[in-house]
Amino acid sequence: MIMDNTVNIAIFASGGGSNARKIMEHFQASQIGKVALIVCNKPEAGVLDIAREFDIPSILITRKQFYESRDVLETLEKYNIGFIVLAGFLWLIPDYLVQAYPNKIVNIHPALLPKYGGKGMYGMNVHKAVKANGESQSGISIHFVNEHYDEGNLIFQATCALKPEDDAATIAKKVLEVEHRHYARVIETIIQTMQKEERNDL
Repeated sequence: MIMDNTVNIAIFASGGGSNARKIMEHFQASQIGKVALIVCNKPEAGVLDIAREFDIPSILITRKQFYESRDVLETLEKYNIGFIVLAGFLWLIPDYLVQAYPNKIVNIHPALLPKYGGKGMYGMNVHKAVKANGESQSGISIHFVNEHYDEGNLIFQATCALKPEDDAATIAKKVLEVEHRHYARVIETIIQTMQKEERNDL
C-alpha cells in the first residue's frame, strides 16, 4: 500500500525564477513534497513562464488582494498547500498568512544575516552594500518568515569567499550559485522534520 504524505508547496516569486526552477526540478523526483502552485505579484515575471514549462498552476496577485483580503489564503487552501517557499518575493508577508502557516514559510536572503537584512535590502542593493563594506565573504541565509523583513529564526547559512576585485555583479553571481546549491535541499529537510514532528504529535 502506497501512502501519499507528499506536502504541496507554493512558491512565491517576483522575478526571473531561477531559484524557483531549481526547486521545481528538485521536487519532481521527491516523495516528500511537490510544487503545486506559483504565486506571483508581477505580470512580466519570468517565473510565470517557468511555471507553464513545468505545467504548474500560477496565480497573479495584486497588493490590494494580498493585504486587504483573504483571497490568497483561500487559494492556498484550495490547492491544499502545506508549505510556502519565498524565492525572490519582494512583498512583506502579511500577519494572517504567517499565523496560518506557523514555521511553514521559509525565505532565502542573499547575505549572511543579521548583516544586510531588513526593508530595502534585496537583490543588488545587498551586493552593493557588501562590496561597499569590503567584506571578504558573503553567502546565503535561509530562515523562517515572521511579520518582519529578514527577522525570522535562522535555519541554515552557507558562505562564499569574495575577492577584493569582485564587483557587486560578481558577488551576486557567486551568491546565486550558493542559493542554487542549497535551497531546494534545505527545504526538503525542513519538510521532513515538520512531518516527523507532526507524526510524533499524533
